[in-house]
Amino acid sequence: MTLLADVRPWGGERSDVLISQGRISEILPAGTGSASPDTVDGRGRILLPSFSDVHVHLDSSRIGLPFRPHTGAPGVWNMMLNDRNHWRDAEESIAWRATETLGRMIARGATQVRTYAQVDVDTGLEKLDGVLAAKETHAERADVTIMAFPQAGLLREDGSADVLARAMENGADVVGGIDPCALDRDPAKHLDIVFDLAERFHAPIDIHLHEPDQLAKFSTELILERIRALDMRGRVTISHGYGLGKLPEAELRPLLEQFREWDVAMATIAPTTSLPTLLLAEHGIRLGLGQDGQRDYWSPYGNCDMLDRTWQLAFTNGFRRDDHIEHAVAIATMGGRAVLGTAPTLAGVEDRPGLAVGDPADLVLVAGDTVTAAVMDRDPDRTVLHRGVVVADGLELVGAGA
Repeated sequence: MTLLADVRPWGGERSDVLISQGRISEILPAGTGSASPDTVDGRGRILLPSFSDVHVHLDSSRIGLPFRPHTGAPGVWNMMLNDRNHWRDAEESIAWRATETLGRMIARGATQVRTYAQVDVDTGLEKLDGVLAAKETHAERADVTIMAFPQAGLLREDGSADVLARAMENGADVVGGIDPCALDRDPAKHLDIVFDLAERFHAPIDIHLHEPDQLAKFSTELILERIRALDMRGRVTISHGYGLGKLPEAELRPLLEQFREWDVAMATIAPTTSLPTLLLAEHGIRLGLGQDGQRDYWSPYGNCDMLDRTWQLAFTNGFRRDDHIEHAVAIATMGGRAVLGTAPTLAGVEDRPGLAVGDPADLVLVAGDTVTAAVMDRDPDRTVLHRGVVVADGLELVGAGA
């Protein structure tokens, strides 16, 4: 039995929260819970569900290594070639970099993670193996699923689809796709490969969609056709979807109605242009948040901190009201779990789930007068629990192997 003494669930009344067998077992007024050897002094901090990073590239991270100049040329293909030209020259192995980055993410409050591992004819399964090593190292601190990601497409280089299949055979959990029109220029064939592999391995799908408005709409319509034909309801995520956010509302709303009907999830990294977050909530669409690449060969951004990325989500949406900023936190925590299929879809902008009796004790304590204040300040005074066990405190991992 673990006691979280004097905490404020979702910034509410001071409470004592009891945890048993990895779940919240009781919530009492502060000061009334019986102390135990595993008591955590909450000191009036805010209790939240732990963060869920559902879009991160652990395989490309350079967190913990010296900063380097950005050398990539514009465009997905050119950026991929830049990564290809440099990743083997990194100061540390993929396993080291992925493990270091994942550890820092956990220390800052993320215990639910969907990461990508690039698989192509150049990397083979090297990046997947490195990410699998990181997952194993932190198995007691976080739940990690891995998407086999064909960053170079599936049709431009012979053997790409075979590598993707081998990745699924060797430990990947999710089948990936990317820009069926803009990158591979044969969307039907690209999507046939992705959906065939998903059927073969009984796996969900996550498709990166960077394409511009009408091209993104066309790719999305083809994705929806396959979801309907194969009854893949609730098993497909579209990441980014930048172009969809630029469609006229009269074209966008019918697509979102189909997303709702077929339970298509979305993942965002909180860019300056994306689908309006509140519009997705209006349509009841699962939405999760992620950090994308972190200080890698693609971008100098990223700091392992999902609370920081939550601030970015609120900022890029122009949120000022407390309920909207708290909604951003709900997306970054339970919204991500909904994308992963481990929690229900958020029931609107006012929903603050994840801290009821019976819920998993995957939790984070953060400092702040209110939830909004915690997002604005992003104080390092945090305590992270996974399955009811403290795994990090003050931005440092604790326990065996820390």
